[in-house]
Amino acid sequence: MRFNILENDTICALSSPPGMGAIAIVRLSGEKSHEIVAEIFEQKNKKFLLSKIETYKAYYGQIIDKEEFIDDVLVLFFKKPHSYTGENVVEINCHGSIYIQQRLLEIFIQHGARLAEPGEFSMRAFTNGKFDLAQAEAIADLIASQSKAAHNLAVNQMRGGFSKKISTLRNRLLEFASLIELELDFSEEDVEFVDRNKFFQLIDNLKDEIIKLIKSFTSGNVIKNGIPVAIIGKTNVGKSTLLNAILNEERALVSDIPGTTRDTIEDTIVIGGFTFRFIDTAGLRISDDTVENMGIERTYDKIKQASILLYVCDLTSIDDVSANEIIEELKQYTENQNKQVVLIGNKVDLLTKIPEYFKDLIPLETVFISAKRKENINLISESLQKKAQAIHHEQDTIVSNLRHYQALEAAHEAILAVENGFNNNIPTDLIAIDLRQAIYHLGTITGAISNDEVLGSIFEKFCIGK
Repeated sequence: MRFNILENDTICALSSPPGMGAIAIVRLSGEKSHEIVAEIFEQKNKKFLLSKIETYKAYYGQIIDKEEFIDDVLVLFFKKPHSYTGENVVEINCHGSIYIQQRLLEIFIQHGARLAEPGEFSMRAFTNGKFDLAQAEAIADLIASQSKAAHNLAVNQMRGGFSKKISTLRNRLLEFASLIELELDFSEEDVEFVDRNKFFQLIDNLKDEIIKLIKSFTSGNVIKNGIPVAIIGKTNVGKSTLLNAILNEERALVSDIPGTTRDTIEDTIVIGGFTFRFIDTAGLRISDDTVENMGIERTYDKIKQASILLYVCDLTSIDDVSANEIIEELKQYTENQNKQVVLIGNKVDLLTKIPEYFKDLIPLETVFISAKRKENINLISESLQKKAQAIHHEQDTIVSNLRHYQALEAAHEAILAVENGFNNNIPTDLIAIDLRQAIYHLGTITGAISNDEVLGSIFEKFCIGK
């Protein structure tokens, strides 16, 4: 995508969701935006004067084009540079008729504006220094957020928390890079401007900081897209019934016939401000059914992807032997630090008391429920919230963007190359190349270093009115 920013033209677009609604917002940005709107905006049957415009004030009036009444509207004017894009901006609040929305855009185009490209308003804001690239991407994440956790993560990044971290790391590298470059200028005089001990200490600190950010991507990704929770267990233990109880709808087919669930079933729900992606899986057993075995294979794939496992067992059919089998089966998951396991004892309504042998399973966090009667489902929700909070509060700065993650990995590799160069007495001019690469990759995150292709790829994912 190529934006026509250098032409200084005026753009317009619908900024509210497309379709019919009570209110719609049409936005213009560019040098002529105020002039275009002033030509067709009237207050109490008198022409609106461009010279009378006050910013941060809403004007009530009518849009009239060549004596054709279009709509009663509220108009807000923003003068550069005090606007979202850093340019003159106008926002028109009109009635949500699809015809009115399209007619306004037609009129603005006839008066000299053009339709905006996807993300062009934000692109102009970035170009005019209103925010950096990471903050711009956070705006898109904020719009797409569907839970409190995802919202908080996007807000922190939009306010510059992540950008400040990256800028600090990059500036520390720049400081030493400048000294390395100075050494190159005086290479014939065999002068060292860089304290090698301090430099190695810096490299170690940078590696630690970047590795923390890289590792946080797993947490950031699940917060942004939903924490994957796999419901697993043998056949007919109530996994599908539990999914339906948690979602409070008949999402999965329930039957007494073993092997009813042949494939994974997924759905999302927000609990306590966190989005969870629940995955109902095929029962774990040996089967002669080819289709069922395919479902079981997918179950193991989902187990690998899940951050939380709800292992469901039928309390009415468990004895000492099967209890030990569960313990052994769960060891492979409980020993994995990236997975959290909750044992769900189901069908408690059919028992008079909890079996004694379950005391051996208590160290695995256990919740006793009746999925059929929806008893104690709230205890599962409480457990999931605590685990989600633990993921969310692992560290202050969390990476949730794949592009940032890839840039951090590239920067880490470059820093390792710098360290290896010093350890092996590689010429300083070659080390300087790797150092520049590390600085470059960190710079691409905030947009301190960018190119048209990368910018186009980022902003074309925004909606047109943003």
